[in-house]
Amino acid sequence: MIGNKRDVVRGLKDVAAAETRISYVDPSGRLYYMGYDIDDLIGKVVYSEVAFLLVHKRLPNQEELDAFNTDLIENMRLPSDVVECIRRAPKESHPMDMLRTEVSRLGLYDPEALDISPEACLKKAVKLIAQVPTIVATIHRTKQGKEVLEPRSDLSLAENFLYMFKGTVPNSDEADVIHRIMILHADHGFNASTFAARVTASTNADMYSAVTTAIGTLRGPIHGGASQKVMEMLDDIGLEDEVEEYIYGILGEGKKIMGFGHRVYRAEDPRAKHLRNIVQNVCNRDRTAGLYEKCMLIEGIVHQRKNIYPNLDFYAAVAMDALGIPKEYYTPFFASSRIVGWVAHVIEQYEDAVLLRPLSNYIGEFGRPFVPIERR
Repeated sequence: MIGNKRDVVRGLKDVAAAETRISYVDPSGRLYYMGYDIDDLIGKVVYSEVAFLLVHKRLPNQEELDAFNTDLIENMRLPSDVVECIRRAPKESHPMDMLRTEVSRLGLYDPEALDISPEACLKKAVKLIAQVPTIVATIHRTKQGKEVLEPRSDLSLAENFLYMFKGTVPNSDEADVIHRIMILHADHGFNASTFAARVTASTNADMYSAVTTAIGTLRGPIHGGASQKVMEMLDDIGLEDEVEEYIYGILGEGKKIMGFGHRVYRAEDPRAKHLRNIVQNVCNRDRTAGLYEKCMLIEGIVHQRKNIYPNLDFYAAVAMDALGIPKEYYTPFFASSRIVGWVAHVIEQYEDAVLLRPLSNYIGEFGRPFVPIERR
């Protein structure tokens, strides 16, 4: 017999492909970054601290954090050619497609792009952590026909991102929300985009290629694009009293409610808990309050009927809406946060130095007779 049959695990569910120290997704409903429970970090650290933690594998002291912040802000400026390419992109282009293209383009302007030594990787990591948010902000400002803003030295990376995106300096509440949102999106085990980045890195391809792979994977609506779908659903539901009819209709057709369920968690996604609290505390606008009430009703119905919990994407949609972020930018904001996890995993994969190359079970034919083209 030709070929050997092996057990196939569809979607690689519960298959461990490698070891990591970066983050752990506990099925019981906990999330750890480098051993720290996310519950102990949220509200106590800023996004840059988490970025330092994932890249350097430890939390910084104040002097190290200040130096890291300065390094990040100095690296936020894009090559002028990248900005010009963003300006020339088709106006109808989705921001995620533009982000994927421009991150790939960044590699052209890095003379050390192919150097995967630890020192060079740390430099590229800082550059990508800083420049991915800048690309997203530049895309938005350009599409609006507004001035592309320079980063401010008196703001953190997360605050600069929101400032450069919207054009106004975030107040203390907005700054707190953007830090929390970005921390909660920073890393999440071997999710699809992170694993894709590691596969690319396992070939010793450069970090820009690996991150471009990750962005392409995050583009999918059942991964990073889910928050945009959540907001589209919420906007489709006109009034709160229409929620039951709408949701029961979707469930009755056997369709998936976007923003619910998770491949790993058996309990509530801990990130959803924090995002729910964020939304509850920023319900100072009629729209946000109305969306929050719809979410609570949907959460109750889905849990009662399907016994599943909301995931990160469900309340992230409302939290970003509360900050005034258009829904087509939810996934780019996800990418701008997850970039720290991606580069940390790419570096870890370089250190592991093994090619990720799974096998497959071939189910096609053997020995098909060849017919020359003139007889077909």
